[in-house]
Amino acid sequence: MKKILVACGAGIATSTVVCNRVENLVKENNISADVIQCKIAEVASRQGEADLIVSTTILPTTYIIPAIVATAYITGIGMEALDQKILDHLK
Repeated sequence: MKKILVACGAGIATSTVVCNRVENLVKENNISADVIQCKIAEVASRQGEADLIVSTTILPTTYIIPAIVATAYITGIGMEALDQKILDHLK
């Protein structure tokens, strides 16, 4: 099972939108994944337990796992390309 960290500044508002989108994306593509919502400040300490970071904000550092900035899910522009980018990392 894959683990995906979905992070935003506070771990509440925009990450909820992105979390729902990512959960639907993995389900529709038959990928077994645990989608975990968190604050961007928590990512560094949790990256060891995950396969991918999906963030709604600019990442403050680099991580040991792939990280994708998912502003397309907030703006509505380029959502399909972002879907494919996430799927490519999970396969």
